[in-house]
Amino acid sequence: LVSPETSVNVSAHNAAIGLTKAPGNTGPWEKFYFGLDASTLQERLFVIEENIDGFLDTVLCPSFCSQSALESQPLIEALDFTEDRIQIRLK
Repeated sequence: LVSPETSVNVSAHNAAIGLTKAPGNTGPWEKFYFGLDASTLQERLFVIEENIDGFLDTVLCPSFCSQSALESQPLIEALDFTEDRIQIRLK
């Protein structure tokens, strides 16, 4: 993280923290942790194709599914995501 570029915006009903990656760190962020202290951290995943696929694998087909069931699963591709919308394609 680049600390001088980190920002915090707090209102009566919301708080936003802006984080900036250090130079040389590329690619999307996969997850983050938040909480009051290190012992109470909760994990949250960003909306990226790999996280969507992992979630759907868990929900749609538990570990006891057959190979044919895995092959017939829908393909979900994250096309675009912004603060205002998420666009996915289902095949």
